[in-house]
Amino acid sequence: MDAKALALLILGHLVTDTTQGALPALLPLLKQVHTLSYAQAGVLVMVMNLTSSVIQPLFGDLTDRWNLRWLVPMGVAVSGLGFGLIGLCSGYAAMLGVVVLSGLGVASFHPEAFKGVLGSAGSRKVVGVSWFMVGGNAGMALGPVMIMAYCAWLGLKGSLLFGLPGVVVAGLFWAYWRHLARKNGNQAKPAPQAPERLPLRGRLRPLGILMGAVILRAWVHVGVATFVPFYYVSVLGGDAVAVGSLLTTFLAAGVVGTLAGAPLAEKVGPKRFFVVSVAVVSPLLVWLQMLPAGPWLYVVLALTGGILLSTWSVVIVMGQQILPDRAGTVSGMLVGFAMGLGGVGAALMGMVADHWGVSAVLRIVTVLPLLSALVAVFIPAGNRDYAGTARA
Repeated sequence: MDAKALALLILGHLVTDTTQGALPALLPLLKQVHTLSYAQAGVLVMVMNLTSSVIQPLFGDLTDRWNLRWLVPMGVAVSGLGFGLIGLCSGYAAMLGVVVLSGLGVASFHPEAFKGVLGSAGSRKVVGVSWFMVGGNAGMALGPVMIMAYCAWLGLKGSLLFGLPGVVVAGLFWAYWRHLARKNGNQAKPAPQAPERLPLRGRLRPLGILMGAVILRAWVHVGVATFVPFYYVSVLGGDAVAVGSLLTTFLAAGVVGTLAGAPLAEKVGPKRFFVVSVAVVSPLLVWLQMLPAGPWLYVVLALTGGILLSTWSVVIVMGQQILPDRAGTVSGMLVGFAMGLGGVGAALMGMVADHWGVSAVLRIVTVLPLLSALVAVFIPAGNRDYAGTARA
């Protein structure tokens, strides 16, 4: 492993993804200040996910074709600067605009950064990707605490402080540019055994099944992150400012889960690990809805986050086994496109909450992990030589 390059990419991932963790935590305050409906709050999450995630395959395909390493520092800076403006917005349209800007920064960062991780991790790609995902999970976990601290200090205008870490880390990338570019360039060169972009025939079906399972899993993630704060405030009577610590508990547990899950997935197999882990989330969500506000709520959220988020690095490795000749594209599709469709789920769930309440949304989210696990059962098992099949 190239520890320095990997550490810098992990730091960049951490800073970039703080915005995605901060937005759900900020929604109860935005709802109060701007009198938003649940549907409007859900649309903000959807727009963030669409712009930060759904278009990632486009950036991934571009980085597979051309040298666009400058997207890494640019993405870090734009993500933070864009989100920082949300506290200055006086209307809903302006909020949508700055969320789009921040989301584009997130989308441009990830595919090229994933390629850098693969080049820096050497032969231990699962571990390297898992540590990179830990950086993102840690960023999402820090985001709620950061935005609540800034708002407690300066009000909604405190969101402007989100721009500072992005600019600093972008400067670090530029300072380390030659070394990082060399590692990215080495990874981006075609491997001797697969020098060309191979046909997709024979690989679309397993990729489609994997995408289906990941999209359902993303609906669970976004549903919990977006609507548990509303459930805590409107149903359990909790304080809107306290939702930051609640979300941080959920997301920080994902950091531990990602670290613990990677070596376990290497032993039991990525598919089996994914199916079992996602299925376990449903009974945990049932338990969560039986609890009052208190310490046990934090415990169950921690278990849910640790188990659910432990599957991210596994998903990336499974996707790159199917499309090893399109590493940037498949990373963008799984982390980007699938997570973006999770944001569409947030908008739909917002409409459900407006009509039937937040509790109805959580009951729907409880069923989704079982559906995700069921779909994942049909992913072809084993380390198949998809590239060899495509070449044949």
